Amino acid sequence: MKILIIGGGGMVGQKLAASLAKDPLSRGDEVTLFDMAFPGHGGASAAQKIPGNVTDPGAIRRLAAGRPDLVYHLASIVSGEAESNFDLGWTVNMTAFRDFLEAFRAEVQASKGAYKPRIIFTSSIAVFGPPFPDKIGDEFLSAPQTSYGTQKAISELLLTDFIRKGFFDGMAIRLPTICVRPGKANLAASSFFSGIIREPLNGKEAILPVPDSVRHWHASPRSAAGFLRHAATLDTDLLGTRRALNMPGVSCTVAEQIEALREIAGDEVVARIKPRPDETIMRIVSGWPRDFDPQRARDFGFTAESNFHEIIRTYMDEDMPKA
Repeated sequence: MKILIIGGGGMVGQKLAASLAKDPLSRGDEVTLFDMAFPGHGGASAAQKIPGNVTDPGAIRRLAAGRPDLVYHLASIVSGEAESNFDLGWTVNMTAFRDFLEAFRAEVQASKGAYKPRIIFTSSIAVFGPPFPDKIGDEFLSAPQTSYGTQKAISELLLTDFIRKGFFDGMAIRLPTICVRPGKANLAASSFFSGIIREPLNGKEAILPVPDSVRHWHASPRSAAGFLRHAATLDTDLLGTRRALNMPGVSCTVAEQIEALREIAGDEVVARIKPRPDETIMRIVSGWPRDFDPQRARDFGFTAESNFHEIIRTYMDEDMPKA
C-alpha cells in the first residue's frame, strides 16, 4: 500500500511514520513524507521524504499524481499563529486544504473510478465553542470561537462533502491537545500544557500563562499515532454520513497536571513552573472545550490514556532526552 503523510516532518507525522516503519499496516507498505522540513539525525524513516509547501498547488498535484492509497493530511498553521496571522491561517488551513481535495478529485476522475484513496484529516477540538456542557457529547454543536477552529470546521465539511459525492473514502479525527510534545515549544496557544511538564523534567524553567484551575482535554503523541493507524483500517461505512469523530482523551485541570508531575518527579521539579499570566493566551483558552464523552469513537475502537500520569510516563519513556 502506498501511504502519503502530508505534514510528515511534524511531531505527529514523525510519530506516525515511526510507528508505520516499526509495524506496517500491510506487507510492502511504501511511506512518503511531505513537509517543509524534516528532522535530521533520529528522524523517522520513509521510502521518500519530499520537501515542499502545502500552499503550492503544483507540488500537491504531483503528490496526487502518484495515486497513494492512503493519505494523511496533518499539515496546518497552529492555533496561536492562526489567530495572530489571519491571512496565513486561512491560506494554509482552509484554502490549501480545498486545493488538496481538488487535486485528488482530479486524479480520481481521470482514473474513471479506478482510483479512490482514503483520506484521513486531523481536525481539532477547537471546532467547538462555548457555552459548553459539563461534557461534550457526540451531538454537541460545532460553533468555533477562533480562526483556527473555524478553519478546521470548514475543512471537515469540505472533506465530508467530497466523500458524500463519492470521490474519496475517509474521515476527520478531532484530536485532543497532544501532550507532552517533545522538543521545543511551538506557536500553538496550547503549547504551555506540554511546556509545564517537559521543561521542568529537563531541568528548565517553565512559564504558566493561565490559572491552574483551567481544565482541558489531552492525549499523548503515542495515542495520536494510534488514532491515525486505527482510522486507516476502520470500516468507514459504520460512520454513515457523520465523518468527523471526537477522539478519546484525559480531562484534567492544570493543577491536576502539576500534581501528577509532583507525584512522579517531586517538589524540586514542580518548583521550576513559574506563573506568569498572559491575557492573550487566557482569552484563547477560555473558549476551548474542557471535557468530552466521545462514545462513538470508543465504540469504533479508538483508545487513549486513562489518566495524566500515563501521559507523563509516555513522554519519559519515549521522548525525554536521556541523561
